[in-house]
Amino acid sequence: MNPDISVVIPVYNDPKGLSTTLNCLVQIDYTNAEFAVVDNGSVDRTPDTVRSYNDSRVLLYRETDIQSSYAARNTGIRNTDSDILAFVDADMTVSEDWLESALQTFQTQDADYMGCNVELTLPEDPALAARYDHHTGFPVQQYLEHQQFAPTCCLFVRREVFEDIGLFDHRLISGGDKEFGNRVHDAGYDMHFAEDVTMYHPTRNTVRELVNKDHRVGRGLCQLQRYHPDRYGTPGVPPRPSGVKTPDPELGTSDRLAFSALSTFLTGVRGLGYYGEYLTGDRRDDLGGIPELD
Repeated sequence: MNPDISVVIPVYNDPKGLSTTLNCLVQIDYTNAEFAVVDNGSVDRTPDTVRSYNDSRVLLYRETDIQSSYAARNTGIRNTDSDILAFVDADMTVSEDWLESALQTFQTQDADYMGCNVELTLPEDPALAARYDHHTGFPVQQYLEHQQFAPTCCLFVRREVFEDIGLFDHRLISGGDKEFGNRVHDAGYDMHFAEDVTMYHPTRNTVRELVNKDHRVGRGLCQLQRYHPDRYGTPGVPPRPSGVKTPDPELGTSDRLAFSALSTFLTGVRGLGYYGEYLTGDRRDDLGGIPELD
């Protein structure tokens, strides 16, 4: 008998990306699967996009109290009772056999926590930003081996793990995947990388998109220290960010120089995000600590 599984998709103001993902998921023929979309307070037609699917497996939930993708994921977890939770970002694509292959690997390896392989997809005639993002990629295996976490865009977790160590830290704007993965590792659960299970994520195609992401990552690094100083250090001195993007020396000269300059610039953006959060960020003490799964 197939295990119960819920695929949680947090989304905010992205009807196009959500349609891209749901169009793939509804093609999956798998018993006892549901696709739980959690709208994080969208002010556009994103909720209507969910309702347009005539599929009983597509469910819509709302998280309007806390603006955080981690809070949205927690809402998805709370509103399902499946044995296994999978997490996918709105705008990603998967093959029709993705879920079956992932669950087979998850069960065969007797994993508690598993990250899948992620490939970045380029647009036609990609500009510098897209080529840079594609080149530096999603090193999920390196994250798991060296930093004990997998990104939440490609993650499978047993419900019992959440019952034991709690949910995602909903105070974080970024870095919640790392913080949760580090808790999973510290609790002694089995972590696995599914090398043969591939998911697809579009590249960020403009410098503005890269800047927005790295600024958010910088803020998240400061928040990790603010809320978890025992693990990540005292705020004031930024830790080395995960996934530092260094150009491959085998690149052509023009791309290597351009990527190196862009990497240096984005490191500065992370620094601005970090110190901006350090100087002006508010402690979200009203949200409490890491929420538990009741």
